[in-house]
Amino acid sequence: AAQEAAVRAQAEAVRRLKQDKADPDEIAKEVAKLLEMKAQLGGDEGKPKFVLKTPKGTRDYGPKQMAIRERVFSAIISCFKRHGAEVIDTPVFELKETLTGKYGEDSKLIYDLKDQGGELLSLRYDLTVPFARYLAMNKITNIKRYHIAKVYRRDNPAMTRGRYREFYQCDFDIAGQFDPMIPDAECLKIVHEILSDLQLGDFVIKVNDRRILDGMFAVCGVPDSKFRTICSSVDKLDKVPWEEVRSEMVGEKGLSPEAADRIGEYVQLHGGLDLIERLLQDPKLSQNKLAKEGLGDMKLLFEYLTLFGITGKISFDLSLARGLDYYTGVIFEAVLLQQENEHVEELVGVGSVAGGGRYDGLVGMFDPKGRKVPCVGVSIGIERIFSILEQRLEASEEKIRTTETQVLVASAQKKLLEERLKLISELWDAGIKAEMLYKKNPKLLNQLQYCEDTGIPLVAIVGEQELKDGVVKLRIVATREEVNIRRESLVEEIRRRTSQP
Repeated sequence: AAQEAAVRAQAEAVRRLKQDKADPDEIAKEVAKLLEMKAQLGGDEGKPKFVLKTPKGTRDYGPKQMAIRERVFSAIISCFKRHGAEVIDTPVFELKETLTGKYGEDSKLIYDLKDQGGELLSLRYDLTVPFARYLAMNKITNIKRYHIAKVYRRDNPAMTRGRYREFYQCDFDIAGQFDPMIPDAECLKIVHEILSDLQLGDFVIKVNDRRILDGMFAVCGVPDSKFRTICSSVDKLDKVPWEEVRSEMVGEKGLSPEAADRIGEYVQLHGGLDLIERLLQDPKLSQNKLAKEGLGDMKLLFEYLTLFGITGKISFDLSLARGLDYYTGVIFEAVLLQQENEHVEELVGVGSVAGGGRYDGLVGMFDPKGRKVPCVGVSIGIERIFSILEQRLEASEEKIRTTETQVLVASAQKKLLEERLKLISELWDAGIKAEMLYKKNPKLLNQLQYCEDTGIPLVAIVGEQELKDGVVKLRIVATREEVNIRRESLVEEIRRRTSQP
């Protein structure tokens, strides 16, 4: 009885949370607790005490969600192909040592697999390190490729914001020795094209350079050994104010307050070509070889981006640090700006939707002779983009089609199953996307209703009279207009009526 009372109390708690529109993650946690309590309660019929749920940080995708995902993937892939990329794939797990030491402080998020026969393996954390391994292993020095696949991170997921433990990455990379900043500018153009195409709202692409950061740390008095750890503090500036970052640098990471203040003067700057020119004249920065190189390349990059006509959305931002250890030059991150509309609360904190940069040393880490292959690439944050589109769709209540069926093959009278099967087979063989109801004698009204419910635009009706006359009655679902079409012209007519303008 006590257990039953506890279950009732938990169910009431879940109901209240839903009523108060609490954080979906909190609701999910409480629902899981309720299911577990129910499972323990119902153990007396010898049923296993087993909760049906997906693992933490993962989710299922139903037909509606997959329809949105496919739309997004198709926009991204067509952009990658437009820029001349080939496609590759690599295994979902790698040797553990392949991934070790490539991700800095994030290495603790790698999923290690149990030893299953002599090889220590880990699930891939991103698609960049496997790509570098692939280049070194196959002695490839020149390729432009894209790769879309799932990666795994033992993170604390915030699923409402599109952060998962298993998720897709969409990567585009250019490997090879080329003149400076031309491939880098193309990567930024690709991000601009994809985000404009998906119509996610206003965005800005922040750009910086690892060499400018390292040069800045040097002239501000950061010891070499602290570069990477201070870098990861600076990287938090898009989420927390400067005061907090400063106290982390000084309090936790042992940086002198003077050095932290000097860094503060730089990392709060952002702008365009004018800022680059100003920093090139900066007495301290211009004395540093690395920073000078980085600023020179940044100026060149902005000249190319001006020719591409996209500088309106690009911001040179000295606080951008990107946490990964392998970047060596230009780094960038695309951020969605606050939406000024009625769905504001749903789009808060979506943040970064694409990121990337130059990593010239990564392939050399795998090559036995240390041969370097310069690389620059971009990763599109598909899950976050999908999160936004999914929320937007729910808010708009727009109906989304989950199939691409062009025509339903229907019959007006009984005993015409054979004729429907013959006709649908003709249509399938001609490449038409067609369906029929799996009943011998379905009512015409039920068949038409099915089209209304699923958004099928056309119905091909066979009846006794039509069969005698050698025609098929084609009904246009939206207007309810019906026309008789010669059987031999039906395929052409369906194609004409369903082809996209």
